[in-house]
Amino acid sequence: MTIPEVSPRALRVYREALVVDTHNDMPSRILEDGYDPDVRHAPGFGPKEGHTDLPRLIESGLTAEFMSAWVDAPYAAKPGASFERAMQHVSTIRAWVDRHPDRLIFATTAADVRRAKQEGKIAILIGVEGGHAIESSLDRLRELHAHGVRYLTLTWNNGLPWAGSSIGVDGTRRGGLTDFGRDVVREMNRLGMLVDLSHVSDSTFYDAIAVSSVPVIASHSSARAISDFPRNLSDDQLRAIARNGGVVNVNFFSRFLDSEYRARAEAVDAQIDAARRALRAAPDSASVAAQLSARRDSLLAAIPQTPFGVLIDHLDHVARVAGIDHVGLGSDFDGVSALPLGMEDVTRLPRIAQALLDRGYSEGDVKKVLGGNMMRVMTRVLDGAATP
Repeated sequence: MTIPEVSPRALRVYREALVVDTHNDMPSRILEDGYDPDVRHAPGFGPKEGHTDLPRLIESGLTAEFMSAWVDAPYAAKPGASFERAMQHVSTIRAWVDRHPDRLIFATTAADVRRAKQEGKIAILIGVEGGHAIESSLDRLRELHAHGVRYLTLTWNNGLPWAGSSIGVDGTRRGGLTDFGRDVVREMNRLGMLVDLSHVSDSTFYDAIAVSSVPVIASHSSARAISDFPRNLSDDQLRAIARNGGVVNVNFFSRFLDSEYRARAEAVDAQIDAARRALRAAPDSASVAAQLSARRDSLLAAIPQTPFGVLIDHLDHVARVAGIDHVGLGSDFDGVSALPLGMEDVTRLPRIAQALLDRGYSEGDVKKVLGGNMMRVMTRVLDGAATP
């Protein structure tokens, strides 16, 4: 499949839709790299590049963007650090929205998103990525909610004392939910906070589905049947989310979408790790590290990009297995180093509408994928609507 040219029909469908992206890591770029979200950047993942900024968000036609407050695993080692890091993200996101009241709305409900659409603005919501942010405290969870956080990814790559991760980095836990973990899910249901099952272990996934009394989401996960990787969801998991009434928002990262890309990238990682071990005793370690990093970037850049159609394959697979009412978009923009050809930044999102129309999806179903499905779940969970 070549990169689709967006027709007037596809652009109309896209502009009429409530377009919702459930995972964007631009806040981490702001905090870690000094990234300026107010000016236009070139597409890419380099120091002066990015996938998202205010000018391109406006151009993209997005209705709502969940900005991620990502808490890296090492913060879990120091008491208080994880919650503090999450709050730094929250403050950063809210300050950015406050600078642009003519363009952005800080949103906590589906009603806010609809208002943003009516006013020609973009709704910005917050999701915290990494359950260690709550410091094993329901009071911390409530505090995050009070500051506007509207989803919590139960784990990141690191498992927690109360929830297992699909990766279990550094030997951390990969089991299911403990009694406290079940209490976390119940409290999120009570607060009106989306339970996000991206990153979690299979056991935690099924435990959370069993406990939750409202629909859950996967904010940025792809299909394991196409690309067999623990971060992706199996067909059984897709069907479980469908039964729950939730939504699987497909991740755009080439390593998750494309087994061939991932194999080549992992070979590069192994090569660089071997070189690092061989040079461990080098006198100028900082210089060596910089050289190895540059070498890694060069080797990764030489890997052919994932074809655009592979992304659509994942969307199509989730729609066929879970049903058209249970698939959405979870780009992971600015949190991933490789994207499919033709999906280089947020302005390329209308191409998804064209690709789905080209595959025979109706205009109504395309609007569901673009954001209608998430709006249904957000209305139920965030707004407390009693829809079935």
